[in-house]
Amino acid sequence: MELIHAILYGIVQGLTEFIPVSSSAHLRILPSIMGWSDPGTAFTAVIQLGTLLAVTVYFFDDLRRGISAWAKSILGKEKDNPDAKLGWAVFYGTIPIIVLGLALKDKIETTFRSLYIVGAALIILGIVMFLSERLAQGKRKVDDVQPKDGIIVGLWQALALIPGMSRSGSTISGALWAGFDRSSAARFSFLLSFPSILGSGLFELYKERKNLTGAMLTPTLVATVVSAVVGYAAIAFFMNFLKKRGIAPFVLYRIVLGAIIIFLVSSGRIPADAGADKKPATAAAHVSQKASHA
Repeated sequence: MELIHAILYGIVQGLTEFIPVSSSAHLRILPSIMGWSDPGTAFTAVIQLGTLLAVTVYFFDDLRRGISAWAKSILGKEKDNPDAKLGWAVFYGTIPIIVLGLALKDKIETTFRSLYIVGAALIILGIVMFLSERLAQGKRKVDDVQPKDGIIVGLWQALALIPGMSRSGSTISGALWAGFDRSSAARFSFLLSFPSILGSGLFELYKERKNLTGAMLTPTLVATVVSAVVGYAAIAFFMNFLKKRGIAPFVLYRIVLGAIIIFLVSSGRIPADAGADKKPATAAAHVSQKASHA
């Protein structure tokens, strides 16, 4: 991968991870349009660690209080502390995406990356986001979060396993339906993303450690750093924008982009698997493929 490609991937990741337009969709679309090979789910997961750093810096005080209160509650202290309840909500909310992520891993890395699915997901969640903002305007704050909210919004977060759905879009919609106001829904969404991004990033980093060395090491590091810087700016922008304008502009963007993708694929201008990496996923598969053609 060329460094300019890595920089562009980092910019796209940073811009779209927290704005509800789906980073996975854009990282899937970019190589399709540019004629590059798909960087794959491993590269995507690892550079998310950059945006995780952005979340850590921006919400440092929230994370510090939440982790501290949650740890104390495990020891039987301060169980009614709002920060402790938020910590348990994040804990329970992370379980669905872990379970479904492991169960659907093969489909996530293959079938779900079809541009038909990406386009449809952009449109479907766009409609859901529109309805959630118009019909589910609540007044609950982050301090009102209960552990059961984590389970509910966590199920919404699992939708992000499908490229095009968007982690922030699905969790903000779920939090709005749970009665939170827009700002609190976004804050809860970002805090809930912390363990799942950390887990998936570290898992893929370990699993693909041999493939992310050599020629891939520098581009991966560059993309990760760029995504951290751009991600922080995107969070600051989105939190301010959400208070004033809401999510309607992102809904329109999602629907238009999804329609364009489906049109391009259905008209034959780009194939559904355009940009997809058709190489075997593992060294063992590569050896097997070579043997079958011997």
